[in-house]
Amino acid sequence: MSEPLPSLPEKHHRDVQGGTARAAVFGVSDGLVSNVAIVLGFAGANPGAGLIRLAGLTGLIGGAVSMAAGEYVSMKAQAELLERELEMERIELRRSPEAERRELAQIYRSRGVDEATADQLATALSSSPELALETHAREELGIDPNALGRPVSAAASSFVCFSIGALIPLVPYLFGSGTAPMVVAIVLAVLAAIAVGTLLARFTGRSAVRSGARQLFYTAVPAVLTYALGSAVGVGGIG
Repeated sequence: MSEPLPSLPEKHHRDVQGGTARAAVFGVSDGLVSNVAIVLGFAGANPGAGLIRLAGLTGLIGGAVSMAAGEYVSMKAQAELLERELEMERIELRRSPEAERRELAQIYRSRGVDEATADQLATALSSSPELALETHAREELGIDPNALGRPVSAAASSFVCFSIGALIPLVPYLFGSGTAPMVVAIVLAVLAAIAVGTLLARFTGRSAVRSGARQLFYTAVPAVLTYALGSAVGVGGIG
C-alpha cells in the first residue's frame, strides 16, 4: 500500500506569471553585473575615486531607469496583446456561442475525453459568458485572464532591485579611495553573485551550486574584460 502524499497548503505554487519576482531577480542580477563592469573598468584606469563614484552612480541611475522602463513597456505591450485576444474571443462567444461550444468539446475530445463527456463539459462550461470566456482563454489560447501581468509592480521591482545590485560594487568607493575599495568591491561582488545565483535556484528548484557558479561566471567575465580595458587605456585615454 502506497504512503499518502504529504498535505500541501491550498496555494503551494509561486506566482510566476505576474512578472514581479522575475523582474526582481533579473533586476538585481543585471545591476550587479553591469555596475561591477563599470566600476572595475574605471578602477582599472586608476583615476581618482571621485570619477569612479561618478561612473558608478551614472550607471546605477541610467540602468535602473532603463530597466524599469523596458520592463514596463514589454509587460504592458504583452498585457494589451492578451487583452485584445480575450476581447476577440469575447466577441466570438457572443456572435457564435454554439460554434464555440462545439470547438471546446472538440478540444476535450482531442485530449482523450469521450464524446459524450466532452459534450457535457463544453455545455456546462458554456452556461455562463464569463465562465465560457475564461475556459476558452485557458484551453484554446493558453491565457489565464486573471494573470495578465502587473507592469507597474514589475517596473518598480526592477528599478529597486537593479539599484540594489548596482550599489553593491559602488559602496566601498563611497567611503574610501585607492586599492582597498577595489578589493572590497570585488569581494562584495563575488558574494553578491553567489547569493543571487542561490536565490534564483530557490525559485527554479535547480542546483544552488550550479546556479551560483553560473551567476559568478557571468559577473566575473565582463568585470575582468572592462578592468583589462581600463588598464590598457588609462586615465589619459579617458580624457
